[in-house]
Amino acid sequence: MSLLLLVRHGRTAANATGILAGRTPGVTLDEVGVAAAEALRGRLAHAPLVAAITSPLERCRQTAEIVADGRIPVRTDDGILECDYGEWTGLGLEELRQQSLWETIQQRPSTVTFPGGEAFQDMQNRAVATIREHAAAVDREHGEDAAWLAFSHGDVIKAIITDAMGAPLDRLQRFMVDPCSVTAIRYTGESTLVHVVNAAGPDPIATLLSRQDADTNDTTANATTAHEGIVGGGA
Repeated sequence: MSLLLLVRHGRTAANATGILAGRTPGVTLDEVGVAAAEALRGRLAHAPLVAAITSPLERCRQTAEIVADGRIPVRTDDGILECDYGEWTGLGLEELRQQSLWETIQQRPSTVTFPGGEAFQDMQNRAVATIREHAAAVDREHGEDAAWLAFSHGDVIKAIITDAMGAPLDRLQRFMVDPCSVTAIRYTGESTLVHVVNAAGPDPIATLLSRQDADTNDTTANATTAHEGIVGGGA
């Protein structure tokens, strides 16, 4: 029954400019992303953390290194690697919205396999199996009251949350996972307890209201994204 703190990597230039980075190598945090990771390190400074795993991609490893700050070992695990978006990798989200597959991703992601890439269902299966395996290992090695970290990507985290909620994968786009946000899940044998989803900043409610005000003042962003789940998680 250890507590998992599931962290999305900090913001990158690709996030900020609406590019689907996917598994593109060399994508690192921008200044906003570094600052958010440093702030999260401060928020977790006194947390009794015992372990951490991370996606091998640079933006996750960089976030993990900043947040862990040498306090706990950080291991990479391909099981929580970003979804393989295949031919969509590196393209702009505005361009991808024009693809017929975009609407299917919004409504029936369980049926989606990215052209030349991975199926959402396969991504969820590997990510959930990896997280549950590590949760069991933490329980054995550190006891059921331990807390640990996993650093991953927007769609991967949404898939893990969907499973933890006991919801079908087609509910995936109902969740928001912001850069450097924290989702807290406790695995309890056959069941799960979801304590927090998408906590970003020291006061997640203030963060949410601030973003709502910004969206209201940006009619283009509000019109095109407010009702959609963004492939890759967005910024």
